[in-house]
Amino acid sequence: MARSIVLLVITLSLFCSGCGVYSFTGASINGKTLNMHVLENRARNIVPTLSPSLTSKIRSRILTQTGLSPVNSDKADYDISGYITTYEVTVSAVQNTQTASQNRLTIGVTITFKNNLDPKGDFTQTFSRFADFPASQTVQTVEGTLIETIGNQLADDIFNKAFVNW
Repeated sequence: MARSIVLLVITLSLFCSGCGVYSFTGASINGKTLNMHVLENRARNIVPTLSPSLTSKIRSRILTQTGLSPVNSDKADYDISGYITTYEVTVSAVQNTQTASQNRLTIGVTITFKNNLDPKGDFTQTFSRFADFPASQTVQTVEGTLIETIGNQLADDIFNKAFVNW
């Protein structure tokens, strides 16, 4: 029984590889190459590690889920560029009508996706995510963890828009 399941999975994998589908995430990938530009940081508040961190997260998410090869060429099948629009901390909850109890870090990016195989898939869109943290902590003490969490969410959103059409 287990042997027949393994054979079935191998057969389906071989069949699907000929169809241009490289992912079991619901994504249909017909291309082979991705050019991911470093995100420029245009936010009012600049965190030096934010741009390389977000760029790496988005690139990694796409490459690991699609099997695309990274290239530095305008002739790539898919081209992603963009910039960081927002990095801000705001109060998200108040205690006793005067004291902040929760703060919120919001990060936003504008992404331009070009599908050089099918221009109907092109888009420019702003994505934004946030995470709350206790007001008793400074943003500097939780920043690394929050950037990690928000970066993963943004990478998922961008991947889904580009390759799953959600």
